[in-house]
Amino acid sequence: MMTSDSGTASNAQRLLWAGFMAILAAGVGFSIRAGILGQWAEQYGFTQTELGAITGGGLTGFGIIILLSSLIADRIGFGPLMFVAFLMHLISAVLTLATGAAYEAGGKPLAFQCLFWGMFLFAIGNGIAEAVVNPLVAALFPKNKTHYLNILHAGWPGGLIIGGLASYFMAGSEETKPVAWQIQISLFLVPVVLYGLMMIGQRFPKSEASTSGVAYRDMLGELGLAGAAVICVLLALFMRSDLGLSPLVAAGLAAVLLVVFGMFSSFRFGHLLLAALLVIHALVGYVELGTDSWIGKITGAIMASPANGLLLFVYTSALMFTLRFFAGPIVEKISPLGLLAVSAAFGAIGLYLLGNAQGALMCVVAATIYGVGKTFLWPTMLAVVSEQFPKGGAITIGAAGGVGMLSAGLLGGPGIGFLQDQNASAYLQKADESIYNRYKAEKENQFLWMKTVGLDGAKVGVLSDNGKEAERALNLLEQQKAKPEAIAAQKSLVDWWTGTAKASAGQDKTQVTAAGLHGGRQALIMTAAVPAIMFLCYLGLLAWFKTQGGYRATAVHDH
Repeated sequence: MMTSDSGTASNAQRLLWAGFMAILAAGVGFSIRAGILGQWAEQYGFTQTELGAITGGGLTGFGIIILLSSLIADRIGFGPLMFVAFLMHLISAVLTLATGAAYEAGGKPLAFQCLFWGMFLFAIGNGIAEAVVNPLVAALFPKNKTHYLNILHAGWPGGLIIGGLASYFMAGSEETKPVAWQIQISLFLVPVVLYGLMMIGQRFPKSEASTSGVAYRDMLGELGLAGAAVICVLLALFMRSDLGLSPLVAAGLAAVLLVVFGMFSSFRFGHLLLAALLVIHALVGYVELGTDSWIGKITGAIMASPANGLLLFVYTSALMFTLRFFAGPIVEKISPLGLLAVSAAFGAIGLYLLGNAQGALMCVVAATIYGVGKTFLWPTMLAVVSEQFPKGGAITIGAAGGVGMLSAGLLGGPGIGFLQDQNASAYLQKADESIYNRYKAEKENQFLWMKTVGLDGAKVGVLSDNGKEAERALNLLEQQKAKPEAIAAQKSLVDWWTGTAKASAGQDKTQVTAAGLHGGRQALIMTAAVPAIMFLCYLGLLAWFKTQGGYRATAVHDH
C-alpha cells in the first residue's frame, strides 16, 4: 500500500521519476487524443468546436481536481492521493472505451457525453497526480525547484512523443485504415501501471509548509481572497459553459464559493503578486495546452499531410523534452522571470510565423521557435509560485496548476476551435455560398459571447474519403442490427452524400480544404497575441522585482 511519512528523502530520485511517469501518462493520453479527433468527427459527426469542448472537458476536469486535491493534500498526505489517482486512471478507461456502444444506443449526444465525461474522469487521475507531484518535488529539492520541476515536467513532452509516434504509425493512410481509436487511447495505461508500481510502499515527505509547522488556515490565507477570486472567475465560466447554468446563477455560485473560502481563511486578502501570477499562468495554459490540442491538425493541413503534422508535433515535443533537463544551468545565468520573458517572446514569434508558413521547411523553422518558446513556461511558473509563496504548501502551487488547466480547458481548446470554425466558415461563405450551405453545421456554436456556425465534421469527413467510411459504417450498423435511431442517422448522412454532395465533390473538396486551412492559420496568428501579452507581463514583473532588490526565492517564514 502507498504510504505517507515525513521520513528522509533517500528515495527522492525514485519519487521524482515516479512523478515523471505519472505526468508522462497524462501526456500520452493527451497526445493520442489529439491524433484521433478526426476519427471522432467522422464517426460521430462533431464540429471543430464540439471536438474542442471534448478536449477541453478533459483539461477542465484536470484543473478542478488539481484545485480540490491541493486543498486536502497537506491533510491527507501525498501517498494516499496517488493511490486514488491510480484508480481514477483505470476507471476512466472503461467509460471512454464505451463510446461506440453509447453512440449506437443514443446517437451523437450520448457519444458526446460519454467522451466528455470519460475525458473528465481521465483528468481526475491526472489532476490528483499533478496536485501531488508538484509540491512533492518542491519539498524533495527545495534549493533547486526550477531545475527539478522542469525535469519532472519533461514527462509531459515525453508522453506527447510516445503518443504522437503511436498516432503516426496507427493513423493509417489512403491505402490503409487507421488502427481503432479505442486501441490507441488505451496506450496511456502502460505508464499508469509503471508509476503505480514505482510508488507502492514508498514513504512520502510532507510539503515545505507542513514540515515547518504552518497551520492549514495560514496556508489558505497565503492564497487569500485575491488568488481565490481568479479561481472563482474560471469556475463561474465552467458552470456557465459546461454545466449550462445561466450567467447570473454561475456568477452567484462562484461568489458563494469565494465567501466560503474567505470564512476558512479568515478573509485574508492574500497577495496581489500571487493573483497576478495566477492570471499569467492562465495565459500559459491557453497558449501551451490549448494550442497543443490543435497544432498537429493545423500544421498537417498547412503541409497537406496529417502524418507530417503529427511528426512536427513529435519534433517540438522532443525539443521540450530535451531542453527541460537544462533549465537549471539557464536559470543560473538569468532569473526564472528572465527565462519566462524570453520564452514568451519566442512563443509569440513562433505562432505568428507558423500561421503564415508556406511549405514544410518554414513550418519546421516556425515550429522550432514556438517549441523553444513554450518549453519552460509551465514548470518555471510553478517554480516561481513555490519560491515566492512556500508558506502556501500544496495549495498555492496547486492553485497555479489548476488555473492553467482550467484556462486550457475552458478557453484554450474551445477558443482555438471556435476561431477555426469562425474563420473557415467566413472564408467558405465568401468563396461559395452554395458549398457553405451544403457543409455548414445544423446548430450555432458559441464561445464566451461570440457565436458562429461551423462546418459539420461528419460531412467534411465524408467529403475527404468520398463517402467510403460513411457507407461502411452504415453497412456495419445494419449487420449488427443496431438501434434504429443510429441506423437512421447514418443513413441520413449517406443519403446526403449520394443525393446532394457527391455530384459536386471535386469542386467542394478544393474549397472546403482551403477553408479549413485558412481557419487553422488565422487561429494560430490570433493566438500569438497571448504570449505577446505574457511577454509584457514578465517585463513588468522584472521591473517590479528590480525595485525590490532583484528576484530571489522566499523562505517559509519570510512572510
